[in-house]
Amino acid sequence: MKRFLGAALGLFLTAAAQLALAFDLDQLSEQLGKPKVVRGSFIQEKHLRALPQPLTSRGTFVLAKDYGLLWLLERPLQQDYRIDDQGIARRTEQGWQFVAQQSATAQQNRLFLAVLKGDSSGLRQDFDLSLSGSADNWQLDLTPRSVLLKQVFKAIVISGGALVQRIELQETQGDSTVLRLQDNQAGQSLSDAEQHDFQS
Repeated sequence: MKRFLGAALGLFLTAAAQLALAFDLDQLSEQLGKPKVVRGSFIQEKHLRALPQPLTSRGTFVLAKDYGLLWLLERPLQQDYRIDDQGIARRTEQGWQFVAQQSATAQQNRLFLAVLKGDSSGLRQDFDLSLSGSADNWQLDLTPRSVLLKQVFKAIVISGGALVQRIELQETQGDSTVLRLQDNQAGQSLSDAEQHDFQS
């Protein structure tokens, strides 16, 4: 009987410890929100039902907690974009020019920034969130609640470790986009050129 009680107590304590260590949305937000700057490279694959092979683009990015995102496309063509709370701007010979956006696109941009920054409070406004895994290996499933987003997305699946590593956008029409963020490195400051790009 003592052996049984000891085993039962051991199982209970193990379960309690696992519950105590359970990784939740607040912890994920804190983890992703720690770095002031994140740099890395990306591969984006757009899977269209009408095409046998995905459309692939590559480049680098700079995510600044206080400013937004520099999305520097290198292939198949070179084009620099800046995404922030004001919208999307494209680099031209005359400087940064804002791109006209539909309301759905603008909402996607806000979503993208919220995902990368780990702003779960922003995501909760429009999605039902389901988090599984641990701090080193987690997956966050987003199911849209708003009518506008339901028209565009069936689901969004985000996964990563210390930083976001993969984002999959599953569209209602059957197309999907897979974004892999590679060689991610956290930092605390922007270069002079990056600072200028965000503030110009």
